[in-house]
Amino acid sequence: MREFDEQPSHYETYDQSYVGLPVAEVPWQGDDEKPPEAGSAAWRLSAHTYDDNLPDLIAESFDWFFEHVDTSQVTAVVIGSWEEPYDGDSGHIVRRLADEAGRLPELRSLFLGAMSPEECEISWITQSDVAPLLEAYPKLERLEVRGGTSLRFSPVRHESLKVLRFETGGLPGEAVRGVGGCDLPALEHLDMWFGVDTYGGDATVGDVAGILGGERLPRLRHLGLQNSQIQDELAAAVASAPIVARLETLSLAMGTLTDAGAEALLSGQPLTHLRRLDLSHHAIGPEMRARLTAALPGVDVDLSSPDTGYVAVTE
Repeated sequence: MREFDEQPSHYETYDQSYVGLPVAEVPWQGDDEKPPEAGSAAWRLSAHTYDDNLPDLIAESFDWFFEHVDTSQVTAVVIGSWEEPYDGDSGHIVRRLADEAGRLPELRSLFLGAMSPEECEISWITQSDVAPLLEAYPKLERLEVRGGTSLRFSPVRHESLKVLRFETGGLPGEAVRGVGGCDLPALEHLDMWFGVDTYGGDATVGDVAGILGGERLPRLRHLGLQNSQIQDELAAAVASAPIVARLETLSLAMGTLTDAGAEALLSGQPLTHLRRLDLSHHAIGPEMRARLTAALPGVDVDLSSPDTGYVAVTE
């Protein structure tokens, strides 16, 4: 599992490694070398629109994968770009993965939408309801999704999921409410990038209530509510949220956090139990930064990238 202190980049396409495994691209292009053992690699499937030697359609990559790889041993899959992801949603990929669940019994880690901005800007990636992936894979431990357009997350109960991450430049409130309505008794790490309303980020503080209450997330140890234009409001909500008492790390980074949000944190419940508080990329003034550091002497408070005043990842 990724260490909680790491801050993943939306530029990362996981074409070299993923969850500690080397990545094998589908179809395998290793010349005379044989493909790696199925369980020793993370397998990356994409559409290759601009390469005549590789499949144009991601469905063809899936076909090769299931024909040439012993998928009964595969533990990690990375889904890169599909054909015209700015126009066509991920629904057909979710359905294919769900339909083929019986052929991937050991799948534990899945990244959906690991494409670079050159392939498709993050806020142009069109997603779908991704909760059926959890229904199809009851042993899945890690689900990461990039792109917020048309993203939905129907409430589910899942016994095994430990890491759930959404990287977006605009996170729909419907998806946030869906997560809050889930029963995820094993979840330890939750990251949500809210983005801006220009790109569909219409989530409000009220939408986070189901998460902050914490009743359905008994094992959560890291919470990231970040990359937001309502970062001060989120900070104020976090300051009195029941779930905070059990956290080890908290991130309110990448957004428009100001002195007002920092004051709310200092005036709320104690945060001295935290191992790390990530407030990087912010608009907190120097005096308030000094107050935060003094008030939390045993906490690793990240106040890097000051004087930003804008959301880090949008388009």
